[in-house]
Amino acid sequence: MNKYLIVIFMTSCFFASAQKKDNTTIKSLINSYKKDPRGPYNRIKWFCDDGTEREPKDPCPDKIGGIQHADYKTSLLDLRNHNHLFFGDILAAESVTSFLDKSHNFSHLKQYQLNKYLFSVDDGWVLRRAQYYRGAIQSEDEEEWGKDFFLDILKDDVLLNTKFYLIRQALKDIPHNGDDNTAQLMRSQSKQLSEEFPKFMDIRIKIHGQPSKSDITLVENYVAKNKSDLDAASQRDFNELIKTMNTFFAPIDLARLKSDLNQVKSKNETYHLLNKFFSNSETEMTTDYLVSEISNLLYQIKQNITTFNSSSDRLLILDISNQLEKTLLIEAQNLKTTNLLDLVYKINYLSCASVGTGLLENWEFSEIQNKIVEPIFEKDLSVASLNDFLNTTRSIVEWSSAMPKANYLDVVNTYNEFEPLAYGFIDDKVRSSIALSLGDAVSTLGNFVAKESNINNNIEALDNQSSVRGLNPGYAMGKLVVVDGNPDDVEVNSSHIYIFERPPGDLKPVAGIMTVSEGNLVSHVQLLARNLGIPNAALSYNDLKSLKKLDGETIFYAVSNKGSVILKEADDMSSSEEDLFNKTERSKNVIEVPVDKIRLDVNKVINMREVNASDSGKLCGPKAANLGALKQMFPEKVVEGLIIPFGIFRDHMNQCLDAENSVSYWDYLSNVFATANRMKKNDTSDYEIEAYQLEALSYLKDAIINMPLDEEFVNQMTSQFKSVFKSDLGNTPVFLRSDTNMEDLKEFTGAGLNLTLFNILDKKEILRGIKRVWASPYTERSFKWRQKYLSNPENVFPSILIIPSVDVDYSGVMITKGINSGNDDDLTVAFSLGAGGAVDGQSAETRLITEDNNILLAPARQADYIRLPNSGGTQTYATTFNAPILNEKNINSIRELASTIRKNMSDEQAYDVEFGFKNDKLWLFQIRPFVENKQAKSSEYLSSITPKIDSNKQINLKTKLN
Repeated sequence: MNKYLIVIFMTSCFFASAQKKDNTTIKSLINSYKKDPRGPYNRIKWFCDDGTEREPKDPCPDKIGGIQHADYKTSLLDLRNHNHLFFGDILAAESVTSFLDKSHNFSHLKQYQLNKYLFSVDDGWVLRRAQYYRGAIQSEDEEEWGKDFFLDILKDDVLLNTKFYLIRQALKDIPHNGDDNTAQLMRSQSKQLSEEFPKFMDIRIKIHGQPSKSDITLVENYVAKNKSDLDAASQRDFNELIKTMNTFFAPIDLARLKSDLNQVKSKNETYHLLNKFFSNSETEMTTDYLVSEISNLLYQIKQNITTFNSSSDRLLILDISNQLEKTLLIEAQNLKTTNLLDLVYKINYLSCASVGTGLLENWEFSEIQNKIVEPIFEKDLSVASLNDFLNTTRSIVEWSSAMPKANYLDVVNTYNEFEPLAYGFIDDKVRSSIALSLGDAVSTLGNFVAKESNINNNIEALDNQSSVRGLNPGYAMGKLVVVDGNPDDVEVNSSHIYIFERPPGDLKPVAGIMTVSEGNLVSHVQLLARNLGIPNAALSYNDLKSLKKLDGETIFYAVSNKGSVILKEADDMSSSEEDLFNKTERSKNVIEVPVDKIRLDVNKVINMREVNASDSGKLCGPKAANLGALKQMFPEKVVEGLIIPFGIFRDHMNQCLDAENSVSYWDYLSNVFATANRMKKNDTSDYEIEAYQLEALSYLKDAIINMPLDEEFVNQMTSQFKSVFKSDLGNTPVFLRSDTNMEDLKEFTGAGLNLTLFNILDKKEILRGIKRVWASPYTERSFKWRQKYLSNPENVFPSILIIPSVDVDYSGVMITKGINSGNDDDLTVAFSLGAGGAVDGQSAETRLITEDNNILLAPARQADYIRLPNSGGTQTYATTFNAPILNEKNINSIRELASTIRKNMSDEQAYDVEFGFKNDKLWLFQIRPFVENKQAKSSEYLSSITPKIDSNKQINLKTKLN
């Protein structure tokens, strides 16, 4: 597999944390730079080629040579050295290596691009006044440096193939041939004007969402109509916007592009295609012709860029590619579609252009290409086929829109801590891409298919209903909270409904969720939502912004079994919808943890080989019991393991809580729940009861982490570790996995609620880790989930599964059924690079594997992953997306694994299996029942809102869209 890997140093050997500036200090520095006439710069000097520096009036001698520009303030140099932050870059002062910044996942390059964006939307940002500091930056030196930079990096075939999208974007931002990023400038100018003149907002929205040449007239008319309200400065700003728009919407300059092409020395097939296109007369350049031809040319350039021999040729061709994309962005908006066939063609063209502009990888497109091309050759399509086409093209839009995020989210998240405007950078990248027009076309298709299929979403505040699709059936009522940005620090409320830009990895219980990025179908968050009947849907980023107007309102939210979605204010609920929320209905969700067969008398460390599935819930939890069964079925695919059974935990809980208190840990725990029950009988509010329990359990959690371990138990651990792992305790890194009796019940999965510790080597940390895992069921998140759905949450017992670490190349999850297809014979698989893949909501490579097919549902868009060094701990790497994670050999191994599991375990039950590959060898880590919420799936109400679809209905491709 051709992967271009970059280590991201996360350890203390990076920059000394004591020297780092905190975010408050960084904010203060940014504000000081904005007010300073010199901004982040100190003063102007001559920088000579021999390394010496001279005063402004004492230039470098001609025989030495040099350039003149500003140097950086000491405070800015400190940010560079200690925080790896780069503001106000002077390119001519940089080296290619430090600016490209491979060792930090190209952070310096990406920060330069982000700085350019902030400059455009915030009146110069850190250069607010320094942009007028004469001589600080010499444009001719910057352009010369930029050209040399690209001529250097474009020699590298691997870099060009693996970071194609990033390089094309950098060409738009780094000066090297006199061009500016006019699309970004147009959006930033219109944004600033709309903030000053609210009446201009509608025109700004049009420019941002569906830009066309007619927008120039809209702006001119606005200026004429409101001339009396505009002072000289505002008039000048509007004139600058009109000038920018005229530049952006100018017709394609064939003569100039042909002149550029004539400089190319590699006369290959792509060269000849371009030459033929540029040789056509402008009268032949109809919108249809431009969209189809440019889409193909962009695709051909992407496929063949490394066949141009020199970096100078590659630079010329990529610049031409960016110019062609600019024309396509305009013409795609102008392309009219009157019937279904027109629309199918347009989606094909723009999908092809998505590859050509780097939003899709070549291999990704090849896996779905037939699905989007085949309808072109048909006269009629069934509703089922049309829905398949729609789902595929929706995926293309999602994958394309995720590429900017995958490339830039790391630096955006860093900047967002001290500069909230940074988050708009990713949205700006999406809006300046062909994903915008492709998304419009697919939305039009979605509206058409919804009408023909009788699928109608009912979502208040959305003009385009078709871009929302349900993932998990269920219904909820609660306060709507729209989270635009990083969700990890959001304190969620279990009675609220959340719309996330992406789902957090450790989501606490909520009433309902919608996400722009659904993560993957088999992450812990998705499995919990599916298991517990929590309604869950995917929507576009534009939808999220539109729904902000309902933020804080009490809403009703439902997802049907077929994925149709209802979201409306609670005041508009029907009587049947109101009846869904009576106490009798909701009480049906409560589940009891079985404790009648639990064995608390077994208090020795157990070899995993000695247990099987029948021991689940008795000696240990299902992870250990089922892995023991797998060890018997697949002795070469399952590692050795040790189990700390329920009984050892229970024995330790019999110790006194502290020297001054004769109450044991267990009695303290029992008293907490007894007190909560008394409070409930006394009509204490649920909020007060929960607050009391959380505070009491937080104390218990900390106490368990600090409890003394029985000496005999430690001796057993040491002896068994040596016996089973053939290594002394502290010499082999291991995983410590919480394995409670509340997991994998018939109606409750418990997936991901308790602690797993990765790759622990040190003996003291392993022993302390045991107590941390014991304590994890009493964390707020774990308690809230089980408290909400379990009738006897006090009877949760943790066992621990200890297995040696396997530093897998990639890992993930398999569900032994088709989650989306509903076919019990299919397999749903999600994989990410490194360890712990897919379970924590990573944007994973997701596939539907059938008996004779392998369908890509989503490619990975997770930019980093972890590996497990022998020294313990984890190391983080960055990766690229230019090759699939799973290969055909892996797919066959997965089919064989599923077949064996179905033969040897219950064939009436689907399973959730975690595993990984090391040098193409499959290693099994966990198996558990896959639990779905049958109540949500069978609810009469959900059935009533599920559309009845005639899948065989035929639709002629010449059918009018309106």
